[in-house]
Amino acid sequence: MVGALMSFLGMAIAARELTDTLNPFQVVFLRTSVAIVIVLVIVARAGRSAVYTRRFMTHLFRNLVHYGANLAWIAGVALIPLAQVFALEFSIPIWTALFAVIFIKEKMNLGKLVAIVFGFGGVLIILRPGLVAVELGSLYVLAASLGFAITHVATKSMSRTDSALAVLFYMFVIQWPLGLIGAVLVWENPVLADIPWILVVGVTALTAHYCMTRALKLADATVVVPIDFLRMPIVAVIGFFFYAEPFSGWIFLGGGLIFIATYYNIRFESRKRSA
Repeated sequence: MVGALMSFLGMAIAARELTDTLNPFQVVFLRTSVAIVIVLVIVARAGRSAVYTRRFMTHLFRNLVHYGANLAWIAGVALIPLAQVFALEFSIPIWTALFAVIFIKEKMNLGKLVAIVFGFGGVLIILRPGLVAVELGSLYVLAASLGFAITHVATKSMSRTDSALAVLFYMFVIQWPLGLIGAVLVWENPVLADIPWILVVGVTALTAHYCMTRALKLADATVVVPIDFLRMPIVAVIGFFFYAEPFSGWIFLGGGLIFIATYYNIRFESRKRSA
Protein backbone atom coordinates (compact mmCIF):
# COMPACT_ATOMS: atom_id res chain seq x y z
CA MET A 1 0.00 0.00 0.00
CA VAL A 2 2.94 2.35 0.54
CA GLY A 3 3.92 1.55 -3.05
CA ALA A 4 0.39 2.27 -4.24
CA LEU A 5 0.25 5.56 -2.33
CA MET A 6 3.60 6.72 -3.73
CA SER A 7 2.57 5.66 -7.24
CA PHE A 8 -0.78 7.47 -7.23
CA LEU A 9 0.83 10.61 -5.82
CA GLY A 10 3.72 10.41 -8.29
CA MET A 11 1.32 9.95 -11.20
CA ALA A 12 -0.75 13.01 -10.25
CA ILE A 13 2.29 15.25 -9.68
CA ALA A 14 3.95 14.09 -12.94
CA ALA A 15 0.74 14.76 -14.86
CA ARG A 16 0.48 18.24 -13.31
CA GLU A 17 4.10 19.02 -14.26
CA LEU A 18 3.74 17.72 -17.82
CA THR A 19 0.51 19.57 -18.57
CA ASP A 20 2.38 22.84 -18.02
CA THR A 21 4.14 22.26 -21.35
CA LEU A 22 2.34 19.37 -23.11
CA ASN A 23 -1.21 18.68 -24.27
CA PRO A 24 -3.15 15.92 -22.40
CA PHE A 25 -3.26 13.87 -25.64
CA GLN A 26 0.53 13.89 -25.70
CA VAL A 27 0.82 13.08 -21.99
CA VAL A 28 -1.43 10.01 -22.40
CA PHE A 29 0.60 8.85 -25.41
CA LEU A 30 3.96 9.24 -23.67
CA ARG A 31 2.65 7.51 -20.54
CA THR A 32 1.38 4.59 -22.65
CA SER A 33 4.66 4.42 -24.59
CA VAL A 34 6.68 3.92 -21.40
CA ALA A 35 4.23 1.39 -19.96
CA ILE A 36 3.92 -0.68 -23.15
CA VAL A 37 7.69 -1.27 -23.27
CA ILE A 38 7.61 -2.72 -19.75
CA VAL A 39 4.54 -4.88 -20.49
CA LEU A 40 6.04 -6.25 -23.73
CA VAL A 41 9.18 -7.32 -21.84
CA ILE A 42 7.00 -9.15 -19.29
CA VAL A 43 4.92 -10.81 -22.04
CA ALA A 44 8.09 -11.91 -23.86
CA ARG A 45 9.14 -13.75 -20.70
CA ALA A 46 5.68 -15.16 -19.91
CA GLY A 47 4.86 -16.35 -23.43
CA ARG A 48 1.97 -15.62 -25.80
CA SER A 49 -0.32 -18.07 -24.01
CA ALA A 50 -0.39 -15.70 -21.02
CA VAL A 51 -2.25 -13.05 -23.07
CA TYR A 52 -4.56 -15.34 -25.04
CA THR A 53 -8.14 -14.07 -25.22
CA ARG A 54 -11.43 -14.87 -26.91
CA ARG A 55 -12.90 -11.52 -25.87
CA PHE A 56 -11.03 -9.00 -27.98
CA MET A 57 -14.16 -6.88 -28.61
CA THR A 58 -14.66 -6.53 -24.84
CA HIS A 59 -11.03 -5.45 -24.51
CA LEU A 60 -11.57 -2.95 -27.35
CA PHE A 61 -14.67 -1.44 -25.69
CA ARG A 62 -12.97 -1.30 -22.29
CA ASN A 63 -9.94 0.49 -23.63
CA LEU A 64 -11.81 3.01 -25.75
CA VAL A 65 -13.59 4.07 -22.55
CA HIS A 66 -10.38 3.88 -20.50
CA TYR A 67 -8.48 6.04 -23.00
CA GLY A 68 -11.15 8.74 -22.82
CA ALA A 69 -11.15 8.54 -19.02
CA ASN A 70 -7.36 8.97 -18.93
CA LEU A 71 -7.60 12.06 -21.12
CA ALA A 72 -10.31 13.56 -18.92
CA TRP A 73 -8.37 12.78 -15.73
CA ILE A 74 -5.15 14.42 -16.96
CA ALA A 75 -7.10 17.45 -18.20
CA GLY A 76 -8.72 17.73 -14.76
CA VAL A 77 -5.38 17.43 -12.94
CA ALA A 78 -4.20 20.50 -14.84
CA LEU A 79 -7.20 22.61 -13.78
CA ILE A 80 -8.22 21.90 -10.16
CA PRO A 81 -6.43 21.28 -6.83
CA LEU A 82 -4.91 17.81 -6.52
CA ALA A 83 -6.88 17.12 -3.31
CA GLN A 84 -10.10 17.79 -5.20
CA VAL A 85 -8.99 15.41 -7.96
CA PHE A 86 -8.49 12.58 -5.47
CA ALA A 87 -11.68 13.39 -3.54
CA LEU A 88 -13.75 13.05 -6.71
CA GLU A 89 -11.72 10.01 -7.79
CA PHE A 90 -12.75 8.21 -4.59
CA SER A 91 -16.26 8.06 -6.07
CA ILE A 92 -15.11 5.38 -8.55
CA PRO A 93 -16.18 2.45 -6.27
CA ILE A 94 -19.60 4.08 -5.91
CA TRP A 95 -20.19 4.25 -9.67
CA THR A 96 -18.69 0.76 -10.06
CA ALA A 97 -21.27 -0.65 -7.61
CA LEU A 98 -24.08 1.08 -9.53
CA PHE A 99 -22.86 -0.04 -12.97
CA ALA A 100 -22.30 -3.62 -11.73
CA VAL A 101 -25.98 -3.77 -10.76
CA ILE A 102 -27.06 -2.34 -14.12
CA PHE A 103 -24.71 -4.11 -16.55
CA ILE A 104 -23.62 -7.43 -15.02
CA LYS A 105 -26.76 -7.98 -12.95
CA GLU A 106 -25.20 -7.96 -9.49
CA LYS A 107 -27.83 -7.80 -6.75
CA MET A 108 -28.61 -4.47 -5.12
CA ASN A 109 -28.22 -4.75 -1.36
CA LEU A 110 -28.14 -2.40 1.63
CA GLY A 111 -24.35 -1.90 1.38
CA LYS A 112 -24.48 -0.85 -2.28
CA LEU A 113 -27.53 1.35 -1.70
CA VAL A 114 -25.87 3.23 1.19
CA ALA A 115 -22.65 3.60 -0.82
CA ILE A 116 -24.45 4.99 -3.88
CA VAL A 117 -26.73 7.43 -2.00
CA PHE A 118 -24.14 8.82 0.44
CA GLY A 119 -21.34 8.69 -2.14
CA PHE A 120 -23.42 10.81 -4.52
CA GLY A 121 -24.08 13.17 -1.59
CA GLY A 122 -20.31 13.48 -1.09
CA VAL A 123 -19.85 14.42 -4.76
CA LEU A 124 -22.54 17.12 -4.41
CA ILE A 125 -20.77 18.54 -1.32
CA ILE A 126 -17.49 18.80 -3.25
CA LEU A 127 -19.08 20.39 -6.33
CA ARG A 128 -21.79 22.44 -4.52
CA PRO A 129 -23.83 23.07 -7.69
CA GLY A 130 -26.05 26.12 -7.39
CA LEU A 131 -23.89 27.62 -4.64
CA VAL A 132 -20.68 28.02 -6.64
CA ALA A 133 -19.88 27.62 -10.33
CA VAL A 134 -18.97 24.02 -11.10
CA GLU A 135 -15.41 24.03 -12.43
CA LEU A 136 -14.59 22.48 -15.79
CA GLY A 137 -11.76 20.53 -14.18
CA SER A 138 -14.20 18.95 -11.71
CA LEU A 139 -16.44 17.85 -14.58
CA TYR A 140 -13.42 16.32 -16.32
CA VAL A 141 -12.45 14.31 -13.23
CA LEU A 142 -16.07 13.27 -12.59
CA ALA A 143 -16.35 12.08 -16.20
CA ALA A 144 -13.05 10.21 -15.76
CA SER A 145 -14.36 8.54 -12.60
CA LEU A 146 -17.46 7.34 -14.46
CA GLY A 147 -15.24 6.03 -17.27
CA PHE A 148 -12.91 4.24 -14.85
CA ALA A 149 -15.94 2.68 -13.12
CA ILE A 150 -17.14 1.27 -16.46
CA THR A 151 -13.68 -0.20 -17.09
CA HIS A 152 -13.67 -1.75 -13.59
CA VAL A 153 -16.96 -3.51 -14.33
CA ALA A 154 -15.59 -4.71 -17.68
CA THR A 155 -12.41 -5.93 -15.98
CA LYS A 156 -14.47 -7.78 -13.37
CA SER A 157 -16.32 -9.55 -16.17
CA MET A 158 -13.11 -10.36 -18.10
CA SER A 159 -11.28 -11.66 -15.02
CA ARG A 160 -13.42 -14.79 -15.25
CA THR A 161 -11.73 -15.77 -18.52
CA ASP A 162 -8.59 -13.64 -19.04
CA SER A 163 -5.40 -13.21 -16.99
CA ALA A 164 -4.44 -9.91 -15.36
CA LEU A 165 -1.46 -9.75 -17.72
CA ALA A 166 -3.79 -10.11 -20.71
CA VAL A 167 -5.89 -7.19 -19.46
CA LEU A 168 -2.75 -5.01 -19.12
CA PHE A 169 -1.34 -6.17 -22.46
CA TYR A 170 -4.45 -5.33 -24.49
CA MET A 171 -4.92 -2.09 -22.58
CA PHE A 172 -1.61 -0.69 -23.80
CA VAL A 173 -1.63 -2.37 -27.23
CA ILE A 174 -5.04 -0.83 -28.02
CA GLN A 175 -4.42 2.55 -26.40
CA TRP A 176 -0.97 3.14 -27.93
CA PRO A 177 -2.20 3.71 -31.54
CA LEU A 178 -5.15 5.73 -30.22
CA GLY A 179 -2.73 7.90 -28.28
CA LEU A 180 -0.43 8.24 -31.28
CA ILE A 181 -3.24 9.65 -33.43
CA GLY A 182 -4.19 12.23 -30.79
CA ALA A 183 -0.59 13.15 -29.97
CA VAL A 184 0.43 13.72 -33.61
CA LEU A 185 -2.32 16.34 -34.00
CA VAL A 186 -1.01 18.45 -31.09
CA TRP A 187 2.65 17.39 -30.95
CA GLU A 188 5.24 19.61 -29.32
CA ASN A 189 8.74 18.35 -28.60
CA PRO A 190 9.20 17.68 -24.86
CA VAL A 191 11.92 19.69 -23.18
CA LEU A 192 14.74 18.02 -21.25
CA ALA A 193 13.03 18.76 -17.91
CA ASP A 194 9.98 16.74 -19.06
CA ILE A 195 11.89 13.46 -19.46
CA PRO A 196 11.95 12.43 -15.75
CA TRP A 197 8.22 13.22 -15.41
CA ILE A 198 7.43 11.16 -18.55
CA LEU A 199 9.23 8.19 -16.99
CA VAL A 200 7.42 8.72 -13.67
CA VAL A 201 3.94 8.93 -15.22
CA GLY A 202 4.61 5.83 -17.35
CA VAL A 203 6.09 3.65 -14.61
CA THR A 204 3.51 4.63 -11.97
CA ALA A 205 0.70 3.77 -14.41
CA LEU A 206 1.80 0.17 -13.88
CA THR A 207 3.08 0.17 -10.30
CA ALA A 208 -0.03 1.85 -8.84
CA HIS A 209 -2.35 -0.91 -10.07
CA TYR A 210 0.15 -3.70 -9.38
CA CYS A 211 0.72 -2.58 -5.78
CA MET A 212 -3.00 -2.09 -5.14
CA THR A 213 -3.78 -5.55 -6.55
CA ARG A 214 -1.07 -7.16 -4.41
CA ALA A 215 -2.27 -5.30 -1.30
CA LEU A 216 -5.84 -6.52 -1.83
CA LYS A 217 -4.52 -10.06 -2.28
CA LEU A 218 -2.46 -9.94 0.93
CA ALA A 219 -4.94 -8.07 3.16
CA ASP A 220 -8.66 -7.53 3.47
CA ALA A 221 -10.16 -4.51 1.69
CA THR A 222 -11.26 -3.17 5.09
CA VAL A 223 -7.54 -2.66 5.84
CA VAL A 224 -6.44 -1.50 2.39
CA VAL A 225 -9.09 1.14 1.63
CA PRO A 226 -8.52 3.32 4.75
CA ILE A 227 -4.80 3.43 3.93
CA ASP A 228 -5.62 4.42 0.35
CA PHE A 229 -7.70 7.33 1.70
CA LEU A 230 -4.47 8.87 3.05
CA ARG A 231 -3.79 9.97 -0.52
CA MET A 232 -6.09 12.95 -0.08
CA PRO A 233 -4.55 14.65 3.00
CA ILE A 234 -1.01 13.90 1.75
CA VAL A 235 -1.67 15.41 -1.67
CA ALA A 236 -3.42 18.40 -0.02
CA VAL A 237 -0.18 19.15 1.87
CA ILE A 238 1.86 18.76 -1.34
CA GLY A 239 -0.56 21.01 -3.23
CA PHE A 240 -0.41 23.66 -0.49
CA PHE A 241 3.39 23.87 -0.28
CA PHE A 242 4.38 23.28 -3.92
CA TYR A 243 1.43 24.63 -5.93
CA ALA A 244 -0.08 27.19 -3.54
CA GLU A 245 -3.42 25.33 -3.56
CA PRO A 246 -5.68 26.37 -0.65
CA PHE A 247 -7.11 23.85 1.80
CA SER A 248 -10.87 23.41 1.41
CA GLY A 249 -13.08 22.02 4.15
CA TRP A 250 -15.76 21.18 1.57
CA ILE A 251 -13.36 18.88 -0.30
CA PHE A 252 -12.46 17.00 2.90
CA LEU A 253 -16.10 16.83 4.03
CA GLY A 254 -17.28 15.47 0.68
CA GLY A 255 -14.29 13.15 0.29
CA GLY A 256 -14.78 11.89 3.84
CA LEU A 257 -18.45 11.12 3.18
CA ILE A 258 -17.52 9.21 0.00
CA PHE A 259 -14.91 7.25 1.97
CA ILE A 260 -17.37 6.37 4.76
CA ALA A 261 -19.97 5.24 2.19
CA THR A 262 -17.40 3.09 0.37
CA TYR A 263 -16.06 1.64 3.61
CA TYR A 264 -19.56 0.76 4.82
CA ASN A 265 -20.21 -1.15 1.59
CA ILE A 266 -16.92 -3.03 1.94
CA ARG A 267 -17.69 -3.94 5.58
CA PHE A 268 -21.19 -5.04 4.57
CA GLU A 269 -19.84 -7.31 1.81
CA SER A 270 -17.13 -8.65 4.14
CA ARG A 271 -19.66 -9.58 6.85
CA LYS A 272 -21.92 -11.18 4.23
CA ARG A 273 -19.03 -13.35 2.92
CA SER A 274 -18.10 -14.37 6.47
CA ALA A 275 -21.69 -15.37 7.19
